[in-house]
Amino acid sequence: MTSKNYSSFSFSSHYRLMALLLVVVIAGMSQGLLLPLLSIMLEHSGVSSDLNGINSAAMYIGIFLTMFIIEKPVVRFGYKKVIVTGILLVTISTLLFPVTQTLTAWFILRLLVGVGDSSLHFATQLWIVSSSPADKRGKYISLYGMAYGVGFSIGPLGINLLALGQALPFVASSLFFTVVLLLVLRMKNEWPEKAAKDTAAENRFIRTYRLAWFVLIPGLLYGLMEASMNSTFPLYAIRIDIGQQWISLLLLAFGIGSLILQLPLGVWSDRIGRKPVLIGCGFIGAFAFLTVPLAGDNIAVLFVLFMAAGGVVGSFFSLGLAYAADILPRNILPAANVIASIHFSLGSVMGPTLGGFGMQYVSSHSLFLFLGAAFLFFALLGFGFRPKAQQISSG
Repeated sequence: MTSKNYSSFSFSSHYRLMALLLVVVIAGMSQGLLLPLLSIMLEHSGVSSDLNGINSAAMYIGIFLTMFIIEKPVVRFGYKKVIVTGILLVTISTLLFPVTQTLTAWFILRLLVGVGDSSLHFATQLWIVSSSPADKRGKYISLYGMAYGVGFSIGPLGINLLALGQALPFVASSLFFTVVLLLVLRMKNEWPEKAAKDTAAENRFIRTYRLAWFVLIPGLLYGLMEASMNSTFPLYAIRIDIGQQWISLLLLAFGIGSLILQLPLGVWSDRIGRKPVLIGCGFIGAFAFLTVPLAGDNIAVLFVLFMAAGGVVGSFFSLGLAYAADILPRNILPAANVIASIHFSLGSVMGPTLGGFGMQYVSSHSLFLFLGAAFLFFALLGFGFRPKAQQISSG
C-alpha cells in the first residue's frame, strides 16, 4: 500500500468498505443458517447425534486447513480474486445440499463451504486492515466484527423457510451471495505487501504461549461455544420438544446478547482491566450454561439465559486478543493472532463432535454441562495467571 491509500479515503474507498462489510454480513448469515439447518435435517432423517456432530465439524475442518495455505493465493492473485473464489465456492456448495442428503456428500460440501468461508474472511479482514486510515483502523475492524455478528445472529431465522420447501433456505442464501458477488466484481483488485520471511517463527509461537497462555484460551472457548450452540443445540431442542420456530429465536437471542454487550465489555475492560472482565464473564457464562438444563422447555427462561450467555462470552475472542496486545511485545502480536485463530478452529471442530457424542452416550444435557464446566475452569485458571510487569510495558 502506498501512502496515498491511507491519506485519502475517497468515495471508492467507502464503497469498498461497505461492500466488504456486506460480504461479511452475508457470510455470517450463511454460516449461522447452515449449522443448525443441516443438523435439523439430519436429525429428521434419523441420523444419530454423534454422526451428526462429526458431520457438522466438517465446515470447521475446512476453515482450519485453509488457514495454513490461504496467504500465498492472496499475495499472488490479490484480495478480490480470493474473495470471488470464496463466494463462488460457498454458493455452489450451498446449492448442492438439497440435491443429496448422504452423509459423505454433505461432509464434502461442508468442507468446501469451510474453505470458501475461510478464504473470503481472511481476504476481507486483511483488505480492511491494510486499506483503512491509521486513525480509524480500530473503528473499521470493530465494524467488521459487528457485521459478522449481525449476519450470524439473523442467519438461523432462515430455518423457518423449510416450511415452504426444503431447498428454499439454500436458494435464499445463494441469492444473497449472488448480490454481494456483483458488488465485489465492481471493485478494483489490490494486493497485500509481501512480508519478509521470519526464520524464528517457531520461537515466536513458543514465546507467545509462555507469556500469554491464558489469553489464548478464549479463542478456543469461543469456537467451542459457537459451533456447539449452532450445531448441537438444535438436536437438544428437538429432543425436549422445543418447536423448530423457537430454535431460531433462541439462537437469535444468543447473538443479540453478544451484540448488546460487545462494546460495553470492551469499555469496562479498558477501565478495570481485561483479566477481571474475562474472569467475571467466565463465571457468569458458566452459571448460564449450567442453568439451561433446569429451565427445561421454558422458552422465556431459555431466552434470558441464552441472551446472558451470549452477552458475556460473545466477546471472548476479541477480549482475548486485546489482552494479548496489553501484555505481549509488538513483534510477536501477529503470532498471537495466528494462534488464536487456530484455537478458534480447533474449538469449532471439537464442539459439535464432543456435543454429539455426549448427547448420544452420556446425557441429553451434556452439551450445557460441558460448556458450563469449560467456562468455570477457565475463570478459575485466571486467578493463577500473573503477567509480568515488563511484558505489559513492552506491549
